[in-house]
Amino acid sequence: MSLTRVPDDHLAAVVTSLEMTARPPVRPMPDSHLQLIRWESPALAKYRALFTRVGTPWMWFSRAIMSDGALQAIIGDSGVQVWAVVDRAGIEVGMLELDFRVGGECEISFFGLIPELCGLGHGRWLMAQALARAWRAGIDRVWLHTCTLDHHTALNFYRAQGFTAYQRDLETFPDPRLTGHMAAEIAPQVPVLSRR
Repeated sequence: MSLTRVPDDHLAAVVTSLEMTARPPVRPMPDSHLQLIRWESPALAKYRALFTRVGTPWMWFSRAIMSDGALQAIIGDSGVQVWAVVDRAGIEVGMLELDFRVGGECEISFFGLIPELCGLGHGRWLMAQALARAWRAGIDRVWLHTCTLDHHTALNFYRAQGFTAYQRDLETFPDPRLTGHMAAEIAPQVPVLSRR
């Protein structure tokens, strides 16, 4: 066994990539009062607001700090679908992003609900919706990734939905709370080391 030192002002996460290489058997759609609304080429500010609302507890920050041009190139591409999860009051409480830009496959790029909805069965509903849209004609593989900064049940949830892990990577990056890209108090479950 060996340890790799991570600089005090950086974070490290183990990223697990998972895939499905065959359409799963049809199952009854789980119940939920939520609905999906397709955002065709969403405004950058609107997209970032939802991305931040859903992902901040898990330290999602990549799309928040990405340049406008780079983000627009992704979410404005016809091969990328952005969906908002909306509750009965019309409040956006989750997101789903599907990337079909590589032929024959779909990446579930972002998948998440606000923390208040976790553990209530809505994740199974959202995954059923995601897979129904991902497995369209010509798709042979659906894949996604999760990391050790995500919700502690994320990896087991994806495996329970039929995904198989195929690769692990170690990702290191400057702590966004120290670079000023995220508030210092977010994600208290991940300690900040460089405050001396």
